[in-house]
Amino acid sequence: MSAPLRTATPTSASRRERVFRTDIQALRAVAIGLVVLNHLWPVRITGGYVGVDVFFVISGFLITGHLVGEMTRTGGVRLGAFYARRIRRLLPAAFVVLATSLVLLIAFLPYPRWARNAWEIAASAGYVENWYLAAMSVNYSALNDAASMVQHYWSLSVEEQFYIVWPLLLLAAVAISARLGRDSTRRGWQGHGSKALIVVVATVGILSLGASVVYTVLAPSQAYFATFTRGWEFAVGGAVALLGTRVRLSRITANVVSILGFALIAFSALAFDHTTPFPGYAALVPVLGTAAVIVAGNSHAKLWHANVTALRPVQWVGGISYSLYLWHWPLIVAAPFVIGGEASTVSKVCVLLISVVLAALTKRFVEDKGQTWSFWRTSTRRALLLMLAGMLLIAALVAGVLTWYQTRVEADRPPAQVVASSCEGPLALAPGADCTDPFGAADYSVMTTKNEYFFTPPECGTFLPILTYGEKQTTLECDFSGGAANPQRVWLVGDSHAQQWQGAIFDIARERNWIVTTSYLGGCPVADVAFLGFRGPWGPAEADRCNTWSEDLSATIRAAKPDLVITAMAARQDLVDDGSGDPPLEQMSDGLIDYWTAWADEGIDVLALADPPYNGEVRDVDCVLLNAGDPETCARPRGEAQPTDPVSMAGAAERSDSIAVLDLTDRFCDAERCYAVVGGIPVYYDADHLNLEYVRMLAPEISGAIDGLLSDE
Repeated sequence: MSAPLRTATPTSASRRERVFRTDIQALRAVAIGLVVLNHLWPVRITGGYVGVDVFFVISGFLITGHLVGEMTRTGGVRLGAFYARRIRRLLPAAFVVLATSLVLLIAFLPYPRWARNAWEIAASAGYVENWYLAAMSVNYSALNDAASMVQHYWSLSVEEQFYIVWPLLLLAAVAISARLGRDSTRRGWQGHGSKALIVVVATVGILSLGASVVYTVLAPSQAYFATFTRGWEFAVGGAVALLGTRVRLSRITANVVSILGFALIAFSALAFDHTTPFPGYAALVPVLGTAAVIVAGNSHAKLWHANVTALRPVQWVGGISYSLYLWHWPLIVAAPFVIGGEASTVSKVCVLLISVVLAALTKRFVEDKGQTWSFWRTSTRRALLLMLAGMLLIAALVAGVLTWYQTRVEADRPPAQVVASSCEGPLALAPGADCTDPFGAADYSVMTTKNEYFFTPPECGTFLPILTYGEKQTTLECDFSGGAANPQRVWLVGDSHAQQWQGAIFDIARERNWIVTTSYLGGCPVADVAFLGFRGPWGPAEADRCNTWSEDLSATIRAAKPDLVITAMAARQDLVDDGSGDPPLEQMSDGLIDYWTAWADEGIDVLALADPPYNGEVRDVDCVLLNAGDPETCARPRGEAQPTDPVSMAGAAERSDSIAVLDLTDRFCDAERCYAVVGGIPVYYDADHLNLEYVRMLAPEISGAIDGLLSDE
């Protein structure tokens, strides 16, 4: 992932030696090993993602060393030649893997996955994948996300952005030093110019670390990918390049420091996990560990760890680390679809071996050949033009895939009505149903636009100018009244687990000529609670927005006085803490009752929909797709799939005639197990949400619960 290992070791003297650092090569082997093992066995090497931070420090050290070495020899840096070297070093292998990923995508993954993957391939070709993911607020460490085939290119994007900006900053530092009256000769540069470099590197490091700490608290998902939260890691490597040789360590001290450095990296890889706030303060552990190993090795003495780290297999892995990083992740994502089953230990080992073989071949025939190809090696302009040509070629291929995807989408529009037979979908679990194979093979296993729970019908128009927070709009009014006089007004509110029920609610609204107002905020409960986050702590700004929206929504509903409020949410996964010491489930249950009671006191009927059983938390998100012929394999114990839900708790505690809770667990589970396919229909759209078709088949039962609250007017 970083520059070649032969680098000028910066010293205060004008003479520079080009030294091959086996310790750095070993660090690269450790880094790629941690990343690959974390991706293959995430519950075992829980913090293996810190291997990326090791790479960042190495890149900062090597690139700074190259640049300072050239400045010392020539008094400046040939930027064109520098960028051309990075292009020849990195882009050929990166583009080969991107093109291959497109082929794997079309050949093996279901077409609904094409669009997101294609866009991310384009973003990766332009080296802005990290900003794409930051904008999407993707949690890279989430174990049940349907990750794209090139999501790992985010770190390569950060590195490329570093390569563009870093030499400009260093040159600017030297230029400013000269303009301030410093001696611009080489001897003078080594004095005042080197001090200017140290000031710039220190400033970047301090500001970036501060931003990393703050942003990891305020917006942790975005902070993981942002370039400015990672810049300090490169700066630490740069500081080691500038100052490391001024630190004189005895051999014993160097041995101790290097072992401590490796220990810090190992500790972070084993102790951190997807709940660790990262990068922030936590990233200091692997970053300082990497810096310690490099500083200890600056004396070029043979240290204790060399008995292992200098071994040929370790050095070989370090040599193929860049290509191995590129290949392993697309193969991990594609493997289950290639073999037609969930990943097993055997299949994971096969993926590892294939990745190593492809990496070795790519290193020899693409990386190495790419750097020595005379056509662009002798011309900076040709290198830049070929880079643009490669980007345009990837963009053209992506455009073709997106066009094909859109063609298939147009053929998969949702039907106007859903007609279910007595043994289809949830009806197969209805009381008195006599179905021969209620949990047999699904009629289909690929989710398309027909199954999207988040669709917006034309009756909903545009967002209302209420309950808006910055650019975040939450509220729509959907008019299904057909011009009827005095239509009943209904609100559907909650997070995306309320949105997943809207297919059934909209069908009921059409039948009853309702006007439905929807208000959703992802991950946010509609309850009088001290909300901290969904599945994990959110940043204070995001948590405050959630609490504000919830309070504002409750007040807006009280003022609007609709006939009915329907609410649902993933309340089990919300983090709440009011400081009372009460169990979080009780806090959530009490907070729900507070809002429901406040609405009921205004004459509003309230129907709460209990959350359906878990999907991604208890089974592979692609379980049905990979077990289409025997989806009963995906069944899970009822107690595991459907733990206690605060919505049901609140319903059991509340006795108002104006408040009801509808728990449809028996349409997803029998007495023992909960299923991913019922009556030939897949239950879930994705890891967290229901299949629109399945939800619409539940409309009659939801309608019956509504009849218990509302009377016709």
